[in-house]
Amino acid sequence: MTFKLPALGYEYNALEPFIDARTMELHHSKHHKTYTDKFNLALETHPKLQGKSAEEIVANWEKLSDDIKQAVRNSGGGYINHSFFWQILKKNTVFKGEVAEAIKKKFGSFEEFKKKFSDEAMSLFGSGWTWLVVNKKGELEIVKTQNQDTPLSMGLSPVLTIDVWEHAYYLKYQNRRADYVEAFFNVINWVKVNEHFVNSRK
Repeated sequence: MTFKLPALGYEYNALEPFIDARTMELHHSKHHKTYTDKFNLALETHPKLQGKSAEEIVANWEKLSDDIKQAVRNSGGGYINHSFFWQILKKNTVFKGEVAEAIKKKFGSFEEFKKKFSDEAMSLFGSGWTWLVVNKKGELEIVKTQNQDTPLSMGLSPVLTIDVWEHAYYLKYQNRRADYVEAFFNVINWVKVNEHFVNSRK
């Protein structure tokens, strides 16, 4: 069993000018590839994990043996978080569908959701991710995870995320995380986000 670096499904420059091509290339072909390679390396000596999905393995990292626990948490988390992230990026999609209605019901309006989500992304200290998830009650919730931790480990179903590691934005935005977070709202693939939301409630 070897997990493969997933294709983006679009060109590195597809998100310009909001996320630049060089950042996307390095982020995908270097950072994500490194997580993928190290995740596979950690699993080589554990044939009992063969046949399990990457999400299942990482969601249950705390139950693994000590020799691979941290590697799966870090590198496996990096593998699945990035694989999810690439899917929800696309320009010129429309905020609509069941997820749009649920967001407006939960947060009052799109603008209020955007403010809360942005505030959480800005307040995350160091490296990590901000997520919109469906919680165990079937409700939308905004959560943060440090480093490469995933909401799957908390029994939550992700529908949207922003990567706020510096490698996601430092070439174009340097230390200006706020500008990157603002730009992110121009490249959310609401079709895919809605798909994740609908699937999480089945």
